[in-house]
Amino acid sequence: MENFLIKAKNAAKTIANLKPSFKTKVLHEFANSIRQNQTAIIGANALDLKHAKNNNLSFSMIDRLKLNQGRIEAMAKAVEEIAALREPTGRVLDGWVVPNGLRIEKVTTPIGVVGIIYESRPNVTSDTAALCFKSGNICVLKGGKEAERSNKAIVVAIQEALQRFNLPLEAVSLLPDSSREGVAQLIKMDQYVDVIIPRGGESLISFISKNSTIPVIKHDKGVCHVYVDNEADINKALNIAVNAKCSRPSACNALETLLVHKDIAAEVLPKMKEAFSEKETELRGCENTLKIIDIKKAEEDDFGHEYLDNIMSIKIVDGLEDAIEHIRKYGSLHSEVIITENYTKAEKFMQDVDAACLYVNASSRFTDGGEFGFGAEVGISTNKLHARGPMGINELTTYKYKIYGDGQIR
Repeated sequence: MENFLIKAKNAAKTIANLKPSFKTKVLHEFANSIRQNQTAIIGANALDLKHAKNNNLSFSMIDRLKLNQGRIEAMAKAVEEIAALREPTGRVLDGWVVPNGLRIEKVTTPIGVVGIIYESRPNVTSDTAALCFKSGNICVLKGGKEAERSNKAIVVAIQEALQRFNLPLEAVSLLPDSSREGVAQLIKMDQYVDVIIPRGGESLISFISKNSTIPVIKHDKGVCHVYVDNEADINKALNIAVNAKCSRPSACNALETLLVHKDIAAEVLPKMKEAFSEKETELRGCENTLKIIDIKKAEEDDFGHEYLDNIMSIKIVDGLEDAIEHIRKYGSLHSEVIITENYTKAEKFMQDVDAACLYVNASSRFTDGGEFGFGAEVGISTNKLHARGPMGINELTTYKYKIYGDGQIR
């Protein structure tokens, strides 16, 4: 492990000093190599899927794991979109001259060696590899055991591209020891690794946060809410709620709890039930909800639970303040939505709710690096420091101060 990380640390200088035009060229070769290795990647993924089904993994886990021709093409296109983004390093964020004549510049620079620990989704491998390379970083990848073969096939394709340019393979590599013990060792290697980015289940995030001696940028669970206000456009509410829950229930930006103002519950809830029945969504409601529609009763544990499945809880609230309080208690600082035609209420929601992404009259499913114009993302950070929300190339940089003088002393 130590020898592996020493090589990664040594390669950091090489990658950090690559010219922007050259990095763009290499990234296009990443995309081409992913396409050229499509058969091998799909073959490896088929073995992972077979193993997942034999081990009775959940629907959401299998959905995240699955690759096909369309998803692989989307992976390659995401790499090309990242290649086309503005160079994130070497940008002067600020500059000024102090009274003694010193000229100070605040300039973006790569973080260095980035350890990324994630579960299930193989496209994270190519997305994060491209984002790290574009931002001049080394990435050490540790995917989940359920996607082990798929991730290896994707990294092989990327390393083939690196090899064609005589670049160190350590620029994008898989952690050699993928066991829990290996991860425990990695997160103590602060002399070689500059940041750890975990994205996955609650237990994974908790373990890393509690045990890492390296700074951690968490990509925690997504318990997302949609609040339908009494001044909402009902058609908008129906369309947004169904999209937020059903377009991809296994995503972290999917709706988990629907909050409905008590004054319109009798009108809205039957329509919601009908719309969600067409999508075969299992609904669980509070006691007041059960008085209006016949669905399963929601237990206390349903609120604040990330289903990652086609299941949704419903709660009737007294108004905006009650909805905000519910989100404060059960939310995960990810993505929250208000449906209302009242501008004042919308702005109060935006001001008072604490989350990485807040929406007025739009689906939470837009919390995504590609949708934000980032090409892709390392994940959705629920941290408050350094990076928050979709984490793209700019969040994979830090900065340094460059000070130019002419003999000044203090």
